[in-house]
Amino acid sequence: MSDLVVSQTSGRVTVITINRPHRRNAVDLPTAEALIAAFERFDADTDADVAVFTGAGGAFCAGADLHALSAGESKPVEPVGKFAPMGPTRLRLSKPVIAAIEGPAVAGGMELALWCDLRIAGRSATMGILNRRFGVPLVDLGTIRLPRIVGHGRAMELILTGRSVAIDEALAIGLVNEEVDDGQALARATDLALSLTGFPQAAMRNDRLSAIEAWDLDEPAAIAKEIAYGRATIASGETLSGSTRFAEGAGRHGQFT
Repeated sequence: MSDLVVSQTSGRVTVITINRPHRRNAVDLPTAEALIAAFERFDADTDADVAVFTGAGGAFCAGADLHALSAGESKPVEPVGKFAPMGPTRLRLSKPVIAAIEGPAVAGGMELALWCDLRIAGRSATMGILNRRFGVPLVDLGTIRLPRIVGHGRAMELILTGRSVAIDEALAIGLVNEEVDDGQALARATDLALSLTGFPQAAMRNDRLSAIEAWDLDEPAAIAKEIAYGRATIASGETLSGSTRFAEGAGRHGQFT
């Protein structure tokens, strides 16, 4: 595997790291391709349940590599297919991904963070559509995901102004899920990922996909999809197993293990 992206699995958690600290982990074409490959391998790995996505050297991702673009690099920008200019943002994985953000997660790097299911950020992390200043468009589903996460009004303000968003505001508007001390985002995201591996996986994965796919559907179709995923979970045996554990005394009085 290319050292542009490093993937390490411990237990049932896979940590995927953009490894271009000299560019603040900005993504060029080879890095985008390596990220797609890394996340596809994670999704196919039956020994891994949750991924943590981070960047090396104190930066999550500064966006597209504008040095590469100015030197003539051309990335495909097409409406179909799995490739996206920042890499994995069109992949719909079957398992959760948690972003561990230190430093900048801006421009296309913010789009990568929005692709993740959850975002844990260090206190000095910065987010924002900073590409607004340079005429670089959002083509990694940022215009779709940002309004869904923070609401249309806030999303339009961030998209139009391109201003930076500090961690306190990001937390308040739901752009990140949790703030931690600087340098602790990866450790906290890994701990959270480990806790998710302890749940029955079929129910968690199916509920996650139902929530994601509902955005594409009208209400009757979304209901039908939720029921279909629910039936799949029941058919897996997890529901009966969990009900039996509860009847035998597990999880009483708010215990959550």
